Amino acid sequence: MSLAPAIPATETGERGDLAAVVKRYDIRGLVGRQLTEPVVAALGAAFVDELGLAGQDVAIGHDMRASSPGFAQAFARGVAQRGGRPVTIGLCSTDVTYFVSGSRGIAAAMFTASHNPAAYNGIKLSRPGAQALSLDTGLAAIRDRAEAFLRDGIPAAPHGAGEQTRLDVLADYAAHLRRLVDLTGTQADAPVASASPTRRLKIVVDAGNGMAGLTVPAVLGAGAGLEPLPLEIVPLYFELDGTFPNHEANPLDPANLVDLQRAVVEHGADLGLAFDGDADRCFVVDELGEPVSPSAVTAIVAEREVARVRAAGEAEITVLHNLIVSRHVPETIERADATAVRTHVGHSLIKAEMARTGAVFGGEHSAHYYFRDFWGADNGMLASMHVLAEVLTQGVSMSRLSHRHTPYAISGEINSTVDDVPAAYARLIDEFEHIASYDEFDGLTFTGFTSGDEPFWWFNVRPSNTEPLLRLNAEAATRSRMETIRDAVLAVIREDAW
Repeated sequence: MSLAPAIPATETGERGDLAAVVKRYDIRGLVGRQLTEPVVAALGAAFVDELGLAGQDVAIGHDMRASSPGFAQAFARGVAQRGGRPVTIGLCSTDVTYFVSGSRGIAAAMFTASHNPAAYNGIKLSRPGAQALSLDTGLAAIRDRAEAFLRDGIPAAPHGAGEQTRLDVLADYAAHLRRLVDLTGTQADAPVASASPTRRLKIVVDAGNGMAGLTVPAVLGAGAGLEPLPLEIVPLYFELDGTFPNHEANPLDPANLVDLQRAVVEHGADLGLAFDGDADRCFVVDELGEPVSPSAVTAIVAEREVARVRAAGEAEITVLHNLIVSRHVPETIERADATAVRTHVGHSLIKAEMARTGAVFGGEHSAHYYFRDFWGADNGMLASMHVLAEVLTQGVSMSRLSHRHTPYAISGEINSTVDDVPAAYARLIDEFEHIASYDEFDGLTFTGFTSGDEPFWWFNVRPSNTEPLLRLNAEAATRSRMETIRDAVLAVIREDAW
């Protein structure tokens, strides 16, 4: 099908200033005000030009938001106008677009605003091979090209518009994940302990009316025609609904875990899983209804991935972790005789480090989990399968596993409104440099001087990329020490607010 041969400059009043919607790692804005179909078409055309995609396939997927199908088609028009070949994959999770991009070696675009409220939408863009884009590696140039197209119109490609095709990939995606983690106990060559084929788990899954309502039945159930797994799934909010009628699809907010916690206890489930709107992040709740730290999940998956590749013959093994996960994570990696590499926060940066280091796995405090066998991209579903496999193989409760991998006290992320970040940094250095070392690897990280039996502590403060906020994360060997450090840091940060 040939798409429309011409796309004029927008007539809807956009000024062609996209700085507000092109963020550091993706594109996101208010539907109808900041993001419109003409804007999206211009971004599609700019994507093709900046990455040199004329004559190449470009995969385009979208979530369940009301604006997403129209935006996906507008983007396809822009892609085709500049000579790219749009390959539409319809409703999907973000990691499905990574699967298509990685397995087929093509660029991809996913229309989603992830966990943001219904009034928003956005685009996550990938180079061929599921490689991420950031402002420094292409997004800024795409923004500038799109602004020019909005002002002057999108010219036709010299060799004509590309042809649009349709691709159904859900079954292939589900089969690929099943090959990476054995939940049946039947893969004879599985390089790590397989699940017992006789034990079953009852799990509650909260899809939050997001894309996990489509992908969970396909991967963990029989929705894609695969063999049943030893799982009984109790579904919560599997209906795809971009208005999010039950709660926001943001499991990072404890308020959005309440329904899952209650359901796990009521159903006597072994654990619960909660996915965000585009289903690329997964949070875990134990059988007691208690949240499991993403740092604990990172440690569990790291152990499994190191064991798997070592059994396959690898000797030099690297695992990434961002700088604000628990200290337990690098300790776990090093106990497994692998190399722990600290990274900045942010998926584009971590994906680049995955490629540079050849790391087998990487984890973030925000529940983004990255896998070498998934082209270095993040996949919450795959992380959840590792957790399920660990419960099945170890024969222990999720709460036992969580306790084992949460030996220290961590504050969680605490935000403070700060207009003058350098001044706040100066106050922190003045207050803590005599009792701690510090570095500026990503924000400011202070590590306390300790001796003898004195409990360790550290904290990190980082500015938000989009708001006048400083984000604090603190950890210590004991809760009392963590709370003392946390409160002292907050008092210094908020000194100019009193």
